[in-house]
Amino acid sequence: MGNIIILPETTKNPITLMGQRAGVCWNGNIEDKEKNYNRGMDCIVSGHGRVMEFVNVEMVIDGYSARVIREWYTHIGGAPTRLQSSTRYINYKNFSYITPKNIEDNQQAKKIYDDLMHQVGQHMEQLEELGIPREDIALGLPLGMTTKIVDKRNLRSLIDMSHQRKCNRAYWEYRELFSDLETALSEYSPEWKWIVENHFMPKCEFFGKCTEKNPCFKGKQGKNK
Repeated sequence: MGNIIILPETTKNPITLMGQRAGVCWNGNIEDKEKNYNRGMDCIVSGHGRVMEFVNVEMVIDGYSARVIREWYTHIGGAPTRLQSSTRYINYKNFSYITPKNIEDNQQAKKIYDDLMHQVGQHMEQLEELGIPREDIALGLPLGMTTKIVDKRNLRSLIDMSHQRKCNRAYWEYRELFSDLETALSEYSPEWKWIVENHFMPKCEFFGKCTEKNPCFKGKQGKNK
């Protein structure tokens, strides 16, 4: 589907960095990388989540729908920031878009869906020929069009996001986006791979029970009474 590029400003060794930052306040030896790593692991195991906020993650998220990116923006913990492709200046006459699998697998539905998107593009082009500014024409763009953002946030924000968005009841495209993010971070460094495998999880695994009113029953069996 889309593509996630982890930018070089992202912390390469997050566990070591967490231990180094904690060591400053503990009067520990912050010059020893092994001690920093062990201290960072201790912080994680002990649930000292504040140090996770020192771990920087910067990335380009490209080729996902405007709809799912709007949901991405709801995770505002840890003061993340982002830039998104302009709808004032970019010509979206031939915009790309996301097709849900249940439409992709239905030949008749896919034709209707593709025709819908094509007609939107045609009408936008006609409006531009009439001298309507692109920033006004863009109001007709569907949420299914793909977009691109540059995103900056911290580890604590991503771990919290995983509890909600890896849930089977989360929007399907967001689950795919988060899976792509896990792959990208796991390939960035061994420390990231360990964090992804041990701390990115749906809330049923994190809490030991499903907290949803209407559980999926694929994880923990329902909400505890």
